[in-house]
Amino acid sequence: MAGIIHFTGPVLVGPAEQRAEAWAVDGVLTFRRPRRCAETTLEGWVLPGFVDAHCHIGLDARGRVPDSLAEEQALTDRDAGTLLVRDAGVVNDTRWVQQREDLPRLIRAGRHVARTRRYLRDYAVEVEPDGLVEAVRKQALAGDGWVKLVGDWIDRDAGDLTPAFPAGVVKDAVAAAHAEGARVTAHCFAEQTLDDMLDAGIDCIEHATGMLERHIPRFVEQQVPIVPTLINIDTFPDIAARADAKFPVYAAHMRALWGRRHERVLQAWEAGVEIYAGTDAGSTIAHGRLADEILALAEAGLPAAAALDAATWGARRWLGAGAISEGASADVVLCASDPRIDLSQVGRLKHIVLRGNVIR
Repeated sequence: MAGIIHFTGPVLVGPAEQRAEAWAVDGVLTFRRPRRCAETTLEGWVLPGFVDAHCHIGLDARGRVPDSLAEEQALTDRDAGTLLVRDAGVVNDTRWVQQREDLPRLIRAGRHVARTRRYLRDYAVEVEPDGLVEAVRKQALAGDGWVKLVGDWIDRDAGDLTPAFPAGVVKDAVAAAHAEGARVTAHCFAEQTLDDMLDAGIDCIEHATGMLERHIPRFVEQQVPIVPTLINIDTFPDIAARADAKFPVYAAHMRALWGRRHERVLQAWEAGVEIYAGTDAGSTIAHGRLADEILALAEAGLPAAAALDAATWGARRWLGAGAISEGASADVVLCASDPRIDLSQVGRLKHIVLRGNVIR
């Protein structure tokens, strides 16, 4: 049972707002000094627990993993400071994670929905266009308010990335999810796919490597955020190298998308597009790497405070989760110095507290 923790601060309640100190009382944050003495005192700069907005607890490169391995993945994320995960598609039922007080909070999205034989094997519910709407409706009811579409993938006949589904069908599918109270996000690498998704009223875009200048005003106007997954995009050169002999056009396209990844993210952020941090862990990316993604956002040109916001205050607000406020759950991480000045602090956290329990 969580007791009382005194955080001596500073306590960063926002990118530019801080309090001198705070307490966790039975797992809940407060700025009012409790009547009982604290059993534990933690020193350091206090941030909300990290959010990985694109993570797959329960998947690896081969597909579904046993629950024992999924548990290891969740613990690895937690021990790196990720205390809230937005699942971006998983094969197995991971609701058991939500029942564990020692594991990160989890917002589930059900299974990916992809075109037949147009995605990683054993990952997705695979359908043809006439089955997309019903598949999306089913996954909207199976998750926690999110559905994940695979918007594009390599078309082996075309030898390049192409949209997975006709634009009109995507629009109907998004409408079906909205009717069930769910938001829709989509895996999108290519340029054309973004037009179709924006036309459909999509709620979020994963990767967004095909974003062009003409897309940016629409992202801003429609308030569609992106989760760039930059550490995953860094695998594109290897993907291209493996594809060179058989699919040279696709390989060249993937290299071009990788080459403008930083420029794309910075232009979007400067224009006002919301950017959130996600690792894509659980496919070919190892768990526990959110600090690397935060640093990659800064490498793309985002100020340190903005890169932090993408994984803390802003991400929690977007997902409807508490950050650091009176009565919020005590899910926080502590750095030895101000991470807005020394962003590398996110990779060497001093303390981690989940639900008022000191993890370290």
